[in-house]
Amino acid sequence: MIHRITIHDLDDLDRAAREFLDEIGDSRIIALYAPMGAGKTTFTTALCRVLGVEEDAVSSPSFSIVNEYRTGSGEPMYHFDFYRIEKIAEALDIGFYDYIDSGCLCIMEWPENIETILPEEALRVHISVNPDESRTVSWES
Repeated sequence: MIHRITIHDLDDLDRAAREFLDEIGDSRIIALYAPMGAGKTTFTTALCRVLGVEEDAVSSPSFSIVNEYRTGSGEPMYHFDFYRIEKIAEALDIGFYDYIDSGCLCIMEWPENIETILPEEALRVHISVNPDESRTVSWES
């Protein structure tokens, strides 16, 4: 089954993030596929906000590869940005498997750069930019 959520504008982000979290169920490994500028980090920020992460704590982990946040309930969650990864060894060196085996929510930007080690159970989510500048978040279950 294909799921789709349209994000009409920035004011619609939190509604879309809540709907997404409700629909994904127990999925803990989220791989976000989208072109540069489509809103991967913006959508991740909205997910974090809905989960109660302090907003000033959320930033793109472009240089650190992974950021750890705490949800409103105190649970850790991890936000990865694999844009600058050139070799799989770089992901392994940060303890990639420790993170994804933790049972905590893991949200990944640019997962195509680590596709060979991405777990089969990862939820592959696509964000596309529509002609009216809205975004469509889609995945298959």
